[in-house]
Amino acid sequence: MENNFEISEDLNRRIDMLTARSTLTREQIIEDALSRGRSLAWQEKWVAGVLEGIEAADKGDFATEEEIASVLNKYGQA
Repeated sequence: MENNFEISEDLNRRIDMLTARSTLTREQIIEDALSRGRSLAWQEKWVAGVLEGIEAADKGDFATEEEIASVLNKYGQA
């Protein structure tokens, strides 16, 4: 089934930016927003966080064993 609807220029730009920064297609981004309630703002923040984490990992910026132990002790081990 083909859906024909108009999306504002701003939303189109934001969706295009998300597709360029992730492995998702336009259709997947729109489906995620509509079916799971994940707004474009949420998706943009999530992708930015993932890319930031990858960049930090590429630089070798990882948590120390002490930092990990502190978090596990604070919140309990899963």
